[in-house]
Amino acid sequence: MEERKPLLTVNNLKQHFKVNRKFTVKAVDGVTFEIYPGETYGLVGESGSGKSTIGRSIIRLYKPTSGEVTFNGINISGQLSAKDTSHLRTKMQMIFQDPMACLNPRKKVMDIIAQGLDIHHLYQTKEERTEKVYRILDMVGLSKEHADRYPHQFSGGQRQRIGIARALIMNPDLIIADEAISALDVSIQAQVVNLMKDIQKKTNTAYLFIAHDLSMVKYISDRIGVLHLGHMVEMGTKTEIFSNPVHPYTKSLLSAIPQANPRVEKKRIALSYDYAGSGIDYNKGKNQHIGGTHYVLATDEELESWMK
Repeated sequence: MEERKPLLTVNNLKQHFKVNRKFTVKAVDGVTFEIYPGETYGLVGESGSGKSTIGRSIIRLYKPTSGEVTFNGINISGQLSAKDTSHLRTKMQMIFQDPMACLNPRKKVMDIIAQGLDIHHLYQTKEERTEKVYRILDMVGLSKEHADRYPHQFSGGQRQRIGIARALIMNPDLIIADEAISALDVSIQAQVVNLMKDIQKKTNTAYLFIAHDLSMVKYISDRIGVLHLGHMVEMGTKTEIFSNPVHPYTKSLLSAIPQANPRVEKKRIALSYDYAGSGIDYNKGKNQHIGGTHYVLATDEELESWMK
């Protein structure tokens, strides 16, 4: 059996922002993971943990401070040639958090979705361009008539579908969904996530799904990485993470999920986790393999005490 090759490999990625001569924010501090073709990798953690920064560093909206990012066998973390830049801009796309802020209010939907095609000259005639836009609109559940409207004429869920269509029209291998559903109503969230799953089945596109909502991450993801203070503290399949969390931070995150059953919810105890008072030092920890694809960032002593 042929071994699967990862589509994206992130190795010891660091993204630091210098505030002044004395202070530097270490937003991402040595993160390693990989994403395989056609899978969804969920990235969870509290606000400020570095989730969005990782997504923006991978797609090169930020220049990584150090580390290596390999996409489709090409190192995209250093200085990029024109050919590599073109490959990155076509084969990796991003769905942003706010569906209104990322759509140009002065452009019609037709021109918003076709912008990537225009930049990279991916059509021969105007009719081909129009046909591609109509086809992708149909795929995301919108009609041809929507192509001549402006973003303000749509609901939040429809705007997010336009954002998804803009990403999909480039036929990417990887889509980074940065909090793509957090600004939407709960009923619309389910629609958008189901749409993303359907599209994945048809196109075999891989997703890096960045989110706060753990239940939604569990629903859509194949594997999950838990991020805290710029460090990947635990990663594994969704079964491993939700059924057998090892790191105290992961346990505290999962204990905060509300339960639909009122009797169970009444007895639910939310665990608290304070990094400063925990005695844990992420910089001293190492990725410990604890079965299957399950890894946890810890020293030998910490892991031993957590596994008891």
